[in-house]
Amino acid sequence: MENTNPLLNRKNDHRLKAIPFPEFKTEHFLPAIQEALKDAKAEIETLKNNPEAPTFENTILELELNGELLDYVANIYFNLLSAESDDAFKALAQQISPMLAEFGSSISTDPVIFQRVKAVYDQEVAGTPKPQIPKDLNDKAALKKAERYRLIERTYNSFIRGGAMLNEDDKKRLTEIQMEASQLSPKFSDNVLAATNKWELHITDPKDVEGIPENSLKAAAYLAKKKGKDSGWLFNLQPSSLTPVLTYCKNREIRKQIQQAYSSRAFRDDFDNQENIKKILKLRAEKAKLLGYKNHADYVLADRMAASFETASDFLEKIYGIAYPAAQKEVEAVKTLAKAMDNLDELMPWDMAYYSNKLKEQLYAYDPEELRPWFKVENVLEGLFTVTGKIYGIQVKQVFDVPVYHPDVTTWEVYSRTGDFLGLVYMDLFPRETKRGGAWKTSFQGQGLHRDGVRRPHVSIVASLTPSTDETPSLLTLNEARTIFHEFGHALHSLLAQGYYKGLSGTSVLWDFVELPSQIMENWLLEEEALNLFARHYQTGEPLPKELLDKVIAAKNFQAGVANINQLRYGMLDFSWHIADPESIDDVNAFENNAIERFRLLPPLDGSNISCAFAHIFAGGYSAGYYSYKWAEALEADAWSLFTEKGIFNQEVAVAFEKYILARGNSFHPMDLFIAFRGRKPDPDALLKRDGLIG
Repeated sequence: MENTNPLLNRKNDHRLKAIPFPEFKTEHFLPAIQEALKDAKAEIETLKNNPEAPTFENTILELELNGELLDYVANIYFNLLSAESDDAFKALAQQISPMLAEFGSSISTDPVIFQRVKAVYDQEVAGTPKPQIPKDLNDKAALKKAERYRLIERTYNSFIRGGAMLNEDDKKRLTEIQMEASQLSPKFSDNVLAATNKWELHITDPKDVEGIPENSLKAAAYLAKKKGKDSGWLFNLQPSSLTPVLTYCKNREIRKQIQQAYSSRAFRDDFDNQENIKKILKLRAEKAKLLGYKNHADYVLADRMAASFETASDFLEKIYGIAYPAAQKEVEAVKTLAKAMDNLDELMPWDMAYYSNKLKEQLYAYDPEELRPWFKVENVLEGLFTVTGKIYGIQVKQVFDVPVYHPDVTTWEVYSRTGDFLGLVYMDLFPRETKRGGAWKTSFQGQGLHRDGVRRPHVSIVASLTPSTDETPSLLTLNEARTIFHEFGHALHSLLAQGYYKGLSGTSVLWDFVELPSQIMENWLLEEEALNLFARHYQTGEPLPKELLDKVIAAKNFQAGVANINQLRYGMLDFSWHIADPESIDDVNAFENNAIERFRLLPPLDGSNISCAFAHIFAGGYSAGYYSYKWAEALEADAWSLFTEKGIFNQEVAVAFEKYILARGNSFHPMDLFIAFRGRKPDPDALLKRDGLIG
């Protein structure tokens, strides 16, 4: 008899097997998770009780394919939790997360399963030379053999890192830690979203919005009307709303209000995250010690390209030594201008964007706001697909018969140059109160082997860009257009994946390698050859004037020192939390201030706190890993230099990047893949050279 829960009836009535979102209700999710868990546990019991000797097929592959229904339901739940969820939906995470954590831990700590995994590892990997990247990447047999080796190796190591070698008491405690931690991350994220949504600033006096661009004022007026205000402008803490205020508003007090509100989210308010931070840190530290590591950072870095905290921190310190003096000079230039313009004696955080933009106007004779008319969101998407078509030969077409979870979401099919179906993309680009802030790429279905064969991926790009109003279409800033290019770079990592095993496919790479495909895509956005393909004025159809483009390109390294220091501050703050003894941390704010003091370029903002809204490390996958952005950026700068040397649409370089980086996923160590693409190890100075910080 067919189950009435639509989450348990995986519809096959669409050739893409698209998810029937409109059929799902909140009350369907917990029963579906519970039922799917039963199935997954039954599969595990079958694996454990198999009387045959352990083999790759009956052990490693079975683990790889375990719980497909559970993955299906859980992926939908957690993707919607971030993108489209109300309070009732969010509350389910406190039940669902520990159930999944307990199940995952029960597998990785099971002695019977581990012995089977170890037997296969000993037979096929231990003492066996690591397969090299085949010279002929069309040799599917060689690639599959190498992937098999890598999957066994990664599976075995995941059991070690998951507690397989612990005694029974420690295994029990590890499971408890995983379950408790799985509840704290959603709590942290919920608090940040609630604090973000709660704050609004309603302005009715035109003097108070003087300087803010017309497009942003229209958006604020439209938001005020939607929220039932009779007049005026409504601003909130979404980047598309607050950034124009901080960059353009002449009223310093208004800038101060919005800066203070944004910088104090989930800190000393109704949604305070300080206790959550302390609990998360204690659990992570305890887990690391149980597994034989000095701290959480050492545990994380052992499975990264950097391989150790020392290597990663030395990398950041090298950049700091060059970028901080440059950043100080850049800030001094802004202070000098602020003093000359408005007799400002002390530059505060709410002044930096405003006067930096004035300085940019002086130096380069252009205002970034001028670009918006050429970046209508539909044109940016068309341009993105045209550019990636020229690079990789893909074809992207919008489809209208795929169910979506919100009316804002659009759907797109992607095909290879030979017409083969590569995958489905969901685009969810505008802010709403049911969506967490930021931008990310996620997957509803991974590329690779499933029970019914190899499937193509279903990926989603989620962001909070400038929305349209009742008068104006969505016109993006250059940074917002860059966000779309960045996230589509992640999507390409999945869409162009050619792996056999989904656990090694696409973005399932070492974490400090995952940003390379996304960051490299940003480069095309500042290339005349690429912009000429799509940057058209939304009203006149005129191309982006060359003189304006030249100014944008000339200004691309404006305040590169400040930009680097801002990223380093986040990365080193992340490390500071994860190398410290949590028991010694009484005051979250005092600890943070001490950790970031040497990165400070402006006076501290009273009542502000980065960590309480630092969802990347306390609610995402970047704990002890935020350095990955700079690490991957260094790889990307070196990889991009080959494109600029040979031509940004050079097919030899593009094909090599696709074959060695995008298609291979985690089937080989990322350093081996980079060397195969670039012909050598990464140039350690490529990033600093590209940013103009060294010659």
